[in-house]
Amino acid sequence: MSLELTDVTLTYPDGDSRLTALDRVSLYVPEGSLTAVVGPSGSGKSSLLAVAATLITPDSGTVRVAGRETAGLGRGELSALRRSRIGIVFQQPNLLPALTAAEQLEVMARIDGRPKAAARERARELLDAVGLAGQADRRPHQLSGGQRQRVNIARALMNDARVLLVDEPTSALDRERGAAVLDLITELTHRTATATVLVTHDPHHLAGADQVVRVADGRLTAQGTPVG
Repeated sequence: MSLELTDVTLTYPDGDSRLTALDRVSLYVPEGSLTAVVGPSGSGKSSLLAVAATLITPDSGTVRVAGRETAGLGRGELSALRRSRIGIVFQQPNLLPALTAAEQLEVMARIDGRPKAAARERARELLDAVGLAGQADRRPHQLSGGQRQRVNIARALMNDARVLLVDEPTSALDRERGAAVLDLITELTHRTATATVLVTHDPHHLAGADQVVRVADGRLTAQGTPVG
C-alpha cells in the first residue's frame, strides 16, 4: 500500500499574511520503495513529513495513506490510522528509561488493543529482524546509540505500519553506525513492503533510495533516481 500526496498546499500564519510551507506538492511513494527527501533547512521537509503523517491537515490537496484518503476523517479516525498504518522514526529514539527493548515495542501494541501474548511475540520478531534478539531485556542505558535507534525503528513497525516516515535517523550517530541504520531501513522497506520516506541532509544516504525528491521553498524541484 502506497503513500500519495496530490497538489498539497500548506500555509502558516505569519503576521498579517500567511507563509507557504508546501506549494502544490505531489508525491507518490509505492509500497516496498524508499524515497529520500533532501533540501536546506526551512525548505519544507518537516512540513512534508507532518502532512504525510496526518499530524497536520493541509490547506488544500489530498493525502492518501495505504489506500485511504484522509480528508474528512475526524481526530479519532486519524489517530487510529496513525496507530495502525503509519510508523514514525524520529531523530532521537525517545525510549522510556524504565522499559526494556521488548517492552518499548509491546506498549505500542497494547495501546492498539492487542493481547499481551501476541504483543510479546511480535516484539521479539521485530527485535530479531533489526538484529537485537539478544538485547530484548536490556534497558536504553544498556544499549549503544545505534542499538537504541534500531529499537526506535522496530517500534515504528510494531503495528504493521504500511507507511514508514523517517526523520534524520542518523543525526546523532557516527558514519559507520549511521550507515548500518540506513542499510537496515532500506532492507526492512523491501522486506515488509512499506512505503518509506526518509528525510536526510547527508548525500551519502541517497545510494539506497529508489527515488530522490529535492524540496526548496516548499516546492519539489527535482525527482528521480539517486546519482552516484
